[in-house]
Amino acid sequence: MLDIVRSKQKSFLIKIAFVVIILSFVIGYTMLTAPTDQRSDRAGDVAARVNGDAISFAAYQNVYSNLYSLYQSIYQGAFDANLERQLNLPRQAMQQLIEEQLLVQLAENLNLSVTNQELVNSIAAYDAFQVNGQFNRDRYVEVLSYQRISPEQFEASQRRELLTQKVRDHLQQQVAITEDDVVTFFHRENDTINLDYVWLTADLVESKVEVSDAALEEFFNANQEAFRIPERVSLRYLLFDPARYEAELGTFSEADMDRYYRRNLELFEVEEQVEAAHILLQLDQDSDPDTINKRRELAQNIRQQLREGADFAQLAKLHSDDTANADDGGDLGYFGRGMMVSEFETAAFALRPGQISDVVRTPFGFHIIKVTDYIAPGFKPLVDVTDTIKAGLMIEESRKIAFEKAMDTFNRNRRTGDLEAAAKENDLGIKETGFFAADEPINGLGRVEEIAAAAFSLQPGELARPIMTTNGVILLTLKDQQPSRLPELTEVKTAVEKAFREEQAQTLAFELARKLLDLAREQQDLAAAANQLDVRIDSTGDFSRSSGYFIPQIGSSQELADAAFALTEAEPVIDNIFTFDDRYLVAALKTAKRADFSALNDVDIAQLRERLLLEKKEQAVSDTLDELYQQAQIEIIDPELITAFQN
Repeated sequence: MLDIVRSKQKSFLIKIAFVVIILSFVIGYTMLTAPTDQRSDRAGDVAARVNGDAISFAAYQNVYSNLYSLYQSIYQGAFDANLERQLNLPRQAMQQLIEEQLLVQLAENLNLSVTNQELVNSIAAYDAFQVNGQFNRDRYVEVLSYQRISPEQFEASQRRELLTQKVRDHLQQQVAITEDDVVTFFHRENDTINLDYVWLTADLVESKVEVSDAALEEFFNANQEAFRIPERVSLRYLLFDPARYEAELGTFSEADMDRYYRRNLELFEVEEQVEAAHILLQLDQDSDPDTINKRRELAQNIRQQLREGADFAQLAKLHSDDTANADDGGDLGYFGRGMMVSEFETAAFALRPGQISDVVRTPFGFHIIKVTDYIAPGFKPLVDVTDTIKAGLMIEESRKIAFEKAMDTFNRNRRTGDLEAAAKENDLGIKETGFFAADEPINGLGRVEEIAAAAFSLQPGELARPIMTTNGVILLTLKDQQPSRLPELTEVKTAVEKAFREEQAQTLAFELARKLLDLAREQQDLAAAANQLDVRIDSTGDFSRSSGYFIPQIGSSQELADAAFALTEAEPVIDNIFTFDDRYLVAALKTAKRADFSALNDVDIAQLRERLLLEKKEQAVSDTLDELYQQAQIEIIDPELITAFQN
């Protein structure tokens, strides 16, 4: 899509593409979700059932895909498989569909429905379907067709969305708030507390752990399975190195090169860049207003000198506080988007070569920017990257030949499992690995999941199918096996002692936390108790409920946040030890500040009331959904989703 946009063609296709982009943001996953087949008998098409009504697997896939794209756009480069697992997108997607289904069922009980005119009005209101401000049937069909959605599908999903919104509106109509509610809400958001806290960790007490042979033997006997030596294997293998086959390749045709170029366009992308210089008048974050005004006046004076023809480089050498480039006339070289703070980037990319910005304020101070060159986004032409393409094709084609030769060899020898014969056929030497477990690197090969998986599923005398690695293609067979077994203590004594020390230190850390808490409660003073036990005490700094359950310096914990805001001067110590990973926390109230509601004006109070009302309305829907969840018969059918709901 971005490639099409960058080409800046004025085709009808691009106009439709832009409409689809806008439409996807406006409608969200509703547009992508076809209505469910309410009593489908085709089990393979059903992902879940809610009170007997089916949720199709296609609907689940569409919502999942939309959620995936949403989080990908939010987290960008940080969105990886690990984060995806943490977010549990399958569960999120199915929960959305279950909630929608529950609301649709509730609509039937409430005798709510959507009229045809309401449906027509809602569709006609989308800008994406309008031409010159008016709904256009042809545009409507074209946009949906481009997205591979029929009008019937879209209208069904839109009717469903309107119906669930009617239910939400109905549930929210009865919500009301009092003046006391507003005052309570204000204090919840603006009252602040500051906690004293102490971390108790194994590191603090590890030196106090006593180790004896008798204690180690008892610990080992009780936890012997934890020290089981895993199955280990060694391999014999052939390496089909692609470099051996490069000589077999001929020259590459223009068609070959063109296909490679178009297939790998991202390799030849040229990012938008500017070459710029700047003059920086630095400001500290705590600069007073007088200093800020003086620096701004100096920056404006320098800008005026530049308007009158002064040399930019000379003024940079004279005035710029950026010591890294002031002597070079403020030269920053080339940089792309995302490399500078937003204010600087916006100003720089708005200029063209030779232009100088007005004074720009950033967190670093005042800048004057001069752009000396501009590189437009696009792609390097094929003629400029022929050597890179030939090298890429050489790698691709030689790897194909290596794999084909390995596969031919495998097919000829798979019945006998004769690696010697395979080696002789290809004039290759047989290589060997040492013993390794499934989760260990392989000597000479490193960590290759496919090789490890094949190695531990092979039978003696069996050849594994060829496996492509970064070094070439591997054809392997088992050399030897060592079965899993329980060890003697002498074999794993170092590991046993390490685990024993960790367990004992953890126990001692908890005992120290309990002792600290008891002492703090007795004295109603955590700081005094910490001093008595010679442990470090820290403070969170002021924070309010508006941070949710996040506590500065500590992290997120609803249990801790709830307990902290219930503390009083008379009872300042939280009567609980909190566990964060392997650390224990004891906390107490240090200070509390109550915000002044009387300082609010009418506008502030009205805005506060509006926010509270919105929160209460959302809570009303959430509470109803929770109740419906408790009463509903929900059957998750898809195995992947069953696992997601168990996690």
